[in-house]
Amino acid sequence: MIATVGSLVPDFELPANGNRIVRLSALKGYIVVLYFYPKDDTPGCSIEAQEFRDLLPDFRAERSTIIGISRDSLSSHERFVEKFKLNFPLISDPDGELCQLFDVIKTKMMYGRETRGIERSTFLIDRDGVLRQEWRKVKAEGHAEQVLFAVQSLNKA
Repeated sequence: MIATVGSLVPDFELPANGNRIVRLSALKGYIVVLYFYPKDDTPGCSIEAQEFRDLLPDFRAERSTIIGISRDSLSSHERFVEKFKLNFPLISDPDGELCQLFDVIKTKMMYGRETRGIERSTFLIDRDGVLRQEWRKVKAEGHAEQVLFAVQSLNKA
């Protein structure tokens, strides 16, 4: 099954940094921003993470939460969080469970070679667990601000 805009997102439970478990059903009542990124501590992923970090107080004011997801290990996430003082959870999805649910594993060209990996993508889930918006093939810089605007618009609706 692939999550589609307008549909209820199936519940999931996966490990995150800080010895946490993230369960979607536990976030009912909050707007949830799930952002998928290719790899910890790479230039684009670092920019995106820092922008979400810096705007987190604005997201919280909108009763929303941010969760980053990659296939990196929890130990890699811990280093990434520490290096950039990230203030939101990073889910480790090594088996690609969430990546499959949101259909973010794509064939990409890297240095002239085809490779399969996470296509930078973000998903906005409303307080009832319904997928309301998605962004695919995201450009890291300035993206967090776009998502914040969408969260604010959802709250006004």
